Amino acid sequence: MAWVAGVDGCPVGWIAVLLDLDGQAAPRVVLALDFGDLLARNGPFEIVAVDMPIGLPEQVGAGGRGPEGALRPHLGARQSSVFSMPARAAVEALDYRAACDAALATSEPPRKISKQAFFLFPKIREIDALLRADPGLGARVRESHPEGVFMVMNSGQPLKHPKKVKSRVWPNGMAERRTLLMQAGFTADFLAQAPPRGAATDDYLDACACAVAARRIARGEHRSFPEAPQRDAHGLLMAIHA
Repeated sequence: MAWVAGVDGCPVGWIAVLLDLDGQAAPRVVLALDFGDLLARNGPFEIVAVDMPIGLPEQVGAGGRGPEGALRPHLGARQSSVFSMPARAAVEALDYRAACDAALATSEPPRKISKQAFFLFPKIREIDALLRADPGLGARVRESHPEGVFMVMNSGQPLKHPKKVKSRVWPNGMAERRTLLMQAGFTADFLAQAPPRGAATDDYLDACACAVAARRIARGEHRSFPEAPQRDAHGLLMAIHA
């Protein structure tokens, strides 16, 4: 039995949806405080697709890393869901002001970072450290993005509704995403269940979308943004897989 996992960050750590590639076992949902622990306790996995940037360039141009710039034009009104990630020096800074200074020095045109992006940096560093310590993981742990996955699932068209409005879950957006996930094989009951304590409903559906991406990657059916991705200075692939 071969498994893949879709993973999303959540308030207490990480939420993962696990899929049996052969379809013999029901999907599972698990929660973990630590990404490495998630892999160790629930794997091995053929592919893990995670909604978190992987691969950090030394310099960035307008729009952030290449993967964000490649995916964003396909998302229509959902483009704002793709944050512009700065260069490695900014992500590795532990203080917001220092991160902004590093971002200014490594971007063209010079650009600071948002607090929303800065709060993602600990999770980015967590994955980055794991992949750099174990290069073999890089072939199995891939970056994904739920809105990119939903766009591909929706015949290449961006979704009509946001998942949140003014930081609150938007019912029409949740319904639109559940419909696509059911078309991908999830049951209505599985999607309707409450997420584990410490994760929100949108985290749960995003993890389901990443699980669909992981299954497509394992089967060679995914799209890569950009189509010809580069690697960072540590050999990590910089691409969003959808």
